[in-house]
Amino acid sequence: MTGTPTAPAPPPPAPPPRARRSALTLALTGLAVSLSATPAAADSNACTHHFSGPQICIRLEGQGGRNAVTGIWTNPPRDVTSRTVSLFRNGQLIDTATATRSGKALTHSWPAADAGSDTELCVKFRGSRRMACQTTR
Repeated sequence: MTGTPTAPAPPPPAPPPRARRSALTLALTGLAVSLSATPAAADSNACTHHFSGPQICIRLEGQGGRNAVTGIWTNPPRDVTSRTVSLFRNGQLIDTATATRSGKALTHSWPAADAGSDTELCVKFRGSRRMACQTTR
């Protein structure tokens, strides 16, 4: 059997130089951001998960047991400009402060403090039975 040999398929065309440069720039930028970012487990947040009523959240920002704590009420009534918020550590009241409106939410932040590892921190706003909690790592 003799057949006509077929030529190999030509290689796909190379992307234009600008596209290669853009892809390389994007990859290097992503690498730089990932190397400079703090570990994902360092900062965290948690919110109450109810279909109606106040949506209360807590945000921890820090490393290990040393965290700044922010209490957030994401959907307060429009006419509410401030509300008392309490901070609890392992069920014990630690501090009470006044959260103020920032955009559509009421917020208050406590400065970073060492709460220790595996400590449950919670925030509760006056007028809500809901409490948002997060455990330090």
